[in-house]
Amino acid sequence: MSADYSTSFKDHLAHPRNAGEMPDADAVAEEANPVCGDRLRLALRVRDGRIVEARFLAYGCPPTLVCGSVLTEMLRGMSVEEAAVLSRQQLIAAIGGLPSRRTHAAALAIETLRAALSLLEAKRGRTCRSTLAPDQA
Repeated sequence: MSADYSTSFKDHLAHPRNAGEMPDADAVAEEANPVCGDRLRLALRVRDGRIVEARFLAYGCPPTLVCGSVLTEMLRGMSVEEAAVLSRQQLIAAIGGLPSRRTHAAALAIETLRAALSLLEAKRGRTCRSTLAPDQA
């Protein structure tokens, strides 16, 4: 493993958190990066407007797995509104940084989160709106 990766990155790679399926999820979304083929599935359980559980499955490069793991930890306890404005930069900072050639993994994680939140909101008859422009995601 290159020195380009933080201790946190290496720890999440060796010991991913919250990996696996969630059969009774309130929302499940899967997104893919058409360039590299990486895929990320994110499942959320929400109670009283807060994310009480998040699980992921990742297929692809190590940064995609790490982004899924860190994202699920960040989401636990977060309100749906807070999650809707979570940015790629915040995820990268929580990981301890990513080499620029690997930031696509954080973008995929945030895109998957937005898709899951949109599904959740559609179930509840509302539209999930992010306050960030697409290039800030």
